[in-house]
Amino acid sequence: MSAHGAPALEADSLYRFFHAGDDETLALRGVSLTVAAGEIVAVTGPSGSGKSTLLACLSGLDDPDGGMVRIAGEPLSRRPETERSRLRARRIGLLFQQHNLWDHLTVADNIATVQRLGNGADVSRARAMLSQLGIDHRGDAYPSELSGGESARAGLAVALANEPPVILADEPTGELDSVTAASVLDLLEYHAAHGAAVVVVTHTESVAARAHRRIQLRDGVIQS
Repeated sequence: MSAHGAPALEADSLYRFFHAGDDETLALRGVSLTVAAGEIVAVTGPSGSGKSTLLACLSGLDDPDGGMVRIAGEPLSRRPETERSRLRARRIGLLFQQHNLWDHLTVADNIATVQRLGNGADVSRARAMLSQLGIDHRGDAYPSELSGGESARAGLAVALANEPPVILADEPTGELDSVTAASVLDLLEYHAAHGAAVVVVTHTESVAARAHRRIQLRDGVIQS
């Protein structure tokens, strides 16, 4: 619970539909979810079940057609994108399998940019985070110069740059080797242990098994 007694992350009756010509696809059908501070929740389900759409709505990258997302009691949905992006920068860490880094910036500059959008740049903390992830020697490298494992860890450093109270991860272990995947999960567990609410979208059973709780989506509805 937040200092004000509200859950760290709350989604209430989310609906999202998409149109393609005369066809309408209901990606989310009344999905509700509450995640407490310190909790890791795994979202599983087959491809096309609505997992990525749910994550986009939880992060404010997409606005639901119905329902509401709140971060520590503060509404995220139904706000202009400028306000959503400001709240996202301060409160939410996003980790994607790809596209987590700006190609024209070095790893260190990627982190500094995210920090400036949130609470202000902290060079020493950025370097410490890279060191913790074992890539402190790659701070001056550009994304195109990183290996797959280095890119994943750099993306995680960007997601955690502002020590966000909410962390949303979409297939965070993706195509990583087992050692790198384990280090990514270890760090997510570390931040959950220190009070972050973590939501992980995954197809991988070993990842879901490390969550405190899991929900399964099918056809835009929570099955369990």
